[in-house]
Amino acid sequence: MKAYERLLNYVVVHTTSDEESTTVPTAKREFDLANMLVDELKAIGVHDAAVDEMCYVYATLPATPGYENAAKLGFIAHMDTAPDFSGENVKPRIIENYDGGDVLLGTSGRTLDNATFAHLSSLRGRTLIVTDGTTLLGADDKAGVAEIVTMLEEIINEGTPHGKISVCFTPDEEVGSGADHFDVERFGADFGYTCDGGAEGELEYENFNAAAATFTINGFNVHPGEAKNKMINALLVACEINGMLPKGQTPRDTEGYQGFWHLTDLSGTTETSKLSYIIRDHDFESFTRRKVTLEKIAEVVNAQYGNGTVVLSIRDQYRNMKEKIEPCMHLIENAKKAMELAGVTPKVQPIRGGTDGARLSFMGLPCPNLGTGGYAFHGPYEHITVEGMDLSVKVLKNLVALYRDR
Repeated sequence: MKAYERLLNYVVVHTTSDEESTTVPTAKREFDLANMLVDELKAIGVHDAAVDEMCYVYATLPATPGYENAAKLGFIAHMDTAPDFSGENVKPRIIENYDGGDVLLGTSGRTLDNATFAHLSSLRGRTLIVTDGTTLLGADDKAGVAEIVTMLEEIINEGTPHGKISVCFTPDEEVGSGADHFDVERFGADFGYTCDGGAEGELEYENFNAAAATFTINGFNVHPGEAKNKMINALLVACEINGMLPKGQTPRDTEGYQGFWHLTDLSGTTETSKLSYIIRDHDFESFTRRKVTLEKIAEVVNAQYGNGTVVLSIRDQYRNMKEKIEPCMHLIENAKKAMELAGVTPKVQPIRGGTDGARLSFMGLPCPNLGTGGYAFHGPYEHITVEGMDLSVKVLKNLVALYRDR
């Protein structure tokens, strides 16, 4: 079975994770795909495939006799889809010999257009898979799942010699908890790759250092007619706080390695209000300075309005995996070689976000990220090509061969 055929089977299974849930997994529906994958893996010859109580699918392809001492390589993808947009009742559409032009997405009124997505013309002649405009597609990251399963099937059917290959399909990556219950020891690999990137050829081993910050503002509310030198309007204080941040350092203003503060929520009343931010920076020293800036703002506001007016909490979320990958740069060099052997031009770039691979790298499993052939994730404009998925499968097979002989 081709990778895209698997993708078409997977995307109709509703697996959107729930960012409001405190259960593991966050949505029981994620087990639907997990159980389906266990059956499929066993059917192609991966006999130890199993799903645990946390909805993690583990499977191992033992080393071919004679290759037991080869590096143990792992591949990871996530089964859930993003809660940013509907992932239910997905109706994918296949466009053969795509002409590179604008595409009407069903009757939704939405158009996948070149003005917004300049890369579309480069996909001319390929087989394009799009949505009907009412849901996301789910290629993030069911494309990665499909490519890993297809890679395993082709290796088994072709009788290709290999070292030990470990696989894990995780829940809840889209809500930030995909690595929370990942069992590195059970996974049993020396190194891993997450298959969770964009276009084929993308290779990422640098991500943001990340934290979440919340200002809780305690105002003092009195009748506005008697408020002179008494009232502390929590909403206005919130506006002051945001205005104290350096200009031009929001997501809209930044790219590449540039970090930012991102205001994600402002809520409240005159009496009490709350500002929520995420803090992102590739450079750890700059990341630390960003947190210090917020602490100084809280000190200034409390000095002006009284102690306790502002309570700041900062919670670190993940670190830049670069420091864990740099001692293992063979992961990057071999990935580039695997791409070149597949006829794909490597594109090494930083992730302006996070990845389970970052957390796994700090858990002892160095784990850069590979592209899967998809574009415009997390919304109705998501799309992927059959050819991009096929190339991604070739890259995975080439990696297996390179680590077999390493």
